[in-house]
Amino acid sequence: MTTDNLARFGATRSDIRARHALLTPESHEWITQPDWPGAELAVLVSPDMGARLSLALVRCPAAVTAAPAPEGLARFVFVLEGGATLSDGTELGHEGYAFLPPDCGIGLSAPEGARLAVFEWRFLARGGIPGIVTGSVAQIEGQPLRGDDWLKVQKMLPTDPAFDFEVNVMNFHPGSSLAYVETHFMEHGLLMLDGGGVYRLDDRWYPVQAGDAIWMGPHVPQWFGALGRTPSRYLICKNYNRSPMARA
Repeated sequence: MTTDNLARFGATRSDIRARHALLTPESHEWITQPDWPGAELAVLVSPDMGARLSLALVRCPAAVTAAPAPEGLARFVFVLEGGATLSDGTELGHEGYAFLPPDCGIGLSAPEGARLAVFEWRFLARGGIPGIVTGSVAQIEGQPLRGDDWLKVQKMLPTDPAFDFEVNVMNFHPGSSLAYVETHFMEHGLLMLDGGGVYRLDDRWYPVQAGDAIWMGPHVPQWFGALGRTPSRYLICKNYNRSPMARA
């Protein structure tokens, strides 16, 4: 059933549960927010569902200028379409990204037609606050995950303990999969960029495709297998470098 038919008959592939969620495009609610004048946001993951992070899609029917993140929040911006310019003048192109540490005072602007993915979380400091990090996925060489050259990871943030978050792009050759069912105390936010496959969350298996988003709470069993004839990619974040007893 197509996305249009799902909506027409009151159906959706979205599935919201206590410890995980699948958020699919036919159920997106596009809203406005005062800090994003002119933009439309679909907030897919938020603390209201039990997460300790947020994930929003941002689309720009006209040019947009956004305020910095609220006090105490770190922000990670990923350009899905078009581009964006940070208020310090740094330009981000297609699949460019920026880590903006808390209280850095940096907002951004984006032209008409741009689309962004934006993660925010309450930063948990360890020593000094790290600086701004910018780059492009195209400039990052993929590294085999656990020696599997059919599954490569592109890491966008340093592994320095000053960072409490990790954001990666995972690349799957058709037919490849994670090596085992993972379960750990870190939570994830995820956005499918290309391709598709099957995602296991808890005791459920979900068909997923480009445009789908996922929230995985702490200790949720999780596994992905790529299906089809084309590579699959997803953008994924997790809390990192901090004890499970640490809380922001």
